[in-house]
Amino acid sequence: MSADKKINAGLGITEALRFMTALLTEKDISQPEAEARVLLLAATHMSRAQMITHSDRIISTDEADILSAWIVRRLKGEPVTRITGRRDFWTLDLLVTPDVLDPRADTEVIVETALDLLSTRRTQALRILDLGTGSGALLLALLSECPHATGVGIDLSPAACAVAQDNAQRNGLAARASFQQGHWANALNETFDLVVSNPPYIESATIAGLDAEVREHDPMLALDGGPDGLTAYRAIIQDLPRLLSPAGLCVLELGIGQAGAVTALAKAMGLSQKALRRDLGGVERALALGRP
Repeated sequence: MSADKKINAGLGITEALRFMTALLTEKDISQPEAEARVLLLAATHMSRAQMITHSDRIISTDEADILSAWIVRRLKGEPVTRITGRRDFWTLDLLVTPDVLDPRADTEVIVETALDLLSTRRTQALRILDLGTGSGALLLALLSECPHATGVGIDLSPAACAVAQDNAQRNGLAARASFQQGHWANALNETFDLVVSNPPYIESATIAGLDAEVREHDPMLALDGGPDGLTAYRAIIQDLPRLLSPAGLCVLELGIGQAGAVTALAKAMGLSQKALRRDLGGVERALALGRP
């Protein structure tokens, strides 16, 4: 490691934050101060409030070594969440490992849409299904807002199921969430009031052109949506008529430009569009489906 990139023990929190921000700024990181703060919080085990009230707190030798290694990894293009192994999603603190997709802020619109459509039903004893659950982000966010709901998350990866279970435990939701390995809904024989999914939707041929932070760090199983990006949607939608309760809803995350094609798949199965919501970037991201 070059000396000009080493974080030295003895620096105060404010000085370390300033130094790390400058390094990330030179690399054209889009939010250098925010990322530097996340790394500092993780390495020092401080809260945001403590970072403000104890801004003169000195960085220890061990913390300096960790931060120095982390800053080099970030400068090489590894995402902050992959370095710290943590992601804030909705109101949750989630573990993220190489076995799961890193849940992005855009995915929160799936939670928002589902909660809006559930309206007063949020207080009922709902059954929720999360297909391709990964870290458990969608299911756990919904359970945190629906106090009497229970749910199950399905993932093809046993390792992902283990991460999701850990996240349920750390967020106090383990009593209402279960996770199991499976191929979409093939092994399920019950109905649900809400089905959600952020399935793989990237066309196979375009994956090589994705940003390196996605292509090199998210699991391929969570990215590759087949030749036209719709393989997972076909598998999910064909099972919705048997999965949904009479007033059941399904909310799916969409890739750019996929709303029309996915809606057509749903209509062919006798389902109708209940809502189509855009994310903060203006992309049609959340498609809600139900019975006519």
